[in-house]
Amino acid sequence: MTAVQSAGVVSGPGNAARRTGYGAAIAVNLIILFITNHLLEWGWIPFLTADFERILGLINLSVATTIAVNVVWMGYDAEWFKSLAQIGLNLIAGVVAIRTYQVFPFDFSTYEFDWVPIARLLIIVGILGIALATVSELVKLARSAVQALD
Repeated sequence: MTAVQSAGVVSGPGNAARRTGYGAAIAVNLIILFITNHLLEWGWIPFLTADFERILGLINLSVATTIAVNVVWMGYDAEWFKSLAQIGLNLIAGVVAIRTYQVFPFDFSTYEFDWVPIARLLIIVGILGIALATVSELVKLARSAVQALD
């Protein structure tokens, strides 16, 4: 459990440990960015269709924004600011998930089992998860604001 200092900066794990975590997140997201942009070319996912290109820009926006936010957090990671930034990231992720549901760049026709309802359900569960995470961050942001007033 983390405590909050009067300035709203998270205490607990040291600054170096948090910065290392942000650096690791940046590295992982750079790898994700590279892989995502080569998935169709490499053909690793046989049920991924060319329609994936229609959502790739949004995916790139989401990953690039996550990288940028982690860079900023390396220098400033007050609790209120982290919650605010996470809300923004969640909203972008929600747009990506909704657009993925709309475009549905998957073709499961070569499989005996009909995976379409399960895939669509998983996307919906993801959207609901993003919505719940956003509500949680809004609560954290409100708590941070109240604590700052004390």
